[in-house]
Amino acid sequence: MIRTLFHLSCIALFGLVAAPVHAAALELHKVTDTVYAIVGPLTNRSPENLANNATFGFVISSKGVVLVDPGGTYKGAAEIAALIKTVTEHPVTVVINTGGQDHRWLGNGYFKERGAKIIAAAKAVEDQKARETDQFFMLGNLVKDEGLAGTEAVYADETFDTTHTVTVGDTRIELHHTGQAHTPGDSFVWLPDAKVVFSGDIVYTERMLTISSVSHSGSWIKAFEAMAAKQPQHVIPGHGKPTTLAVATKDSLDYLKFLRDAVKQFRAEGKEVQNIGSIDQSRFGYLQNYELLKGRNAQQVYDELEWE
Repeated sequence: MIRTLFHLSCIALFGLVAAPVHAAALELHKVTDTVYAIVGPLTNRSPENLANNATFGFVISSKGVVLVDPGGTYKGAAEIAALIKTVTEHPVTVVINTGGQDHRWLGNGYFKERGAKIIAAAKAVEDQKARETDQFFMLGNLVKDEGLAGTEAVYADETFDTTHTVTVGDTRIELHHTGQAHTPGDSFVWLPDAKVVFSGDIVYTERMLTISSVSHSGSWIKAFEAMAAKQPQHVIPGHGKPTTLAVATKDSLDYLKFLRDAVKQFRAEGKEVQNIGSIDQSRFGYLQNYELLKGRNAQQVYDELEWE
């Protein structure tokens, strides 16, 4: 659902506040005094949302703003920047890419032009480079040439393999890449003092997660568990509004475990892959995109298990 300036339904949820926004596709949520989430729509990329159909966020430090994911296009990044300016005059000095999906990195150029340093897991940059052409082709079809104008492939200035710590002013931020999840380079961003985690695409809430050819459901579970071990008080997911670890677990981890177990049972019973749709996933029918994704997800897990 496209968010509007007057969509304030999230006000009562976990004490979060929705603030007015410049872009109708984006909602601003205050999580703590210095941490904000920017929530895009749960629908597909479009000219209206400029490929910002995900959740982003930022941290205000004494020495500038740390942005977690810059949006999916140059123009989309500009809308995120405008939203940040509604709450702080501090510039964005650091941009973290939590993965290789287009909306996790293709807005890098906007912030790079303005002096920000970009950080990502080495595996995320590898994935971005591998899928750059496909992502630009897809965005050309979905957001059209006008929406894509100005967007260029700009990669991280600084990479890491598994863990990395960034201190900006008075704020300590930990980055953790613990394995392939929705994409090969997915990372989560942990704020130990605030007890807040930006999960990137390790967590989807409100909509069904997507298991694609660049995902792995087994290591995704391990990545989620590594994030959950931090015991965050607030989870800012890759898709959906800021939430609790319990909700994140129900909508993402429980689904991954359920589907893997169900597909293993399906295979053990000797059933043919063309009948994969017979697996009853209705327990998760409350998630948006359920009808669209349930069969695809089961098919992908079936293919994964061929090689495990």
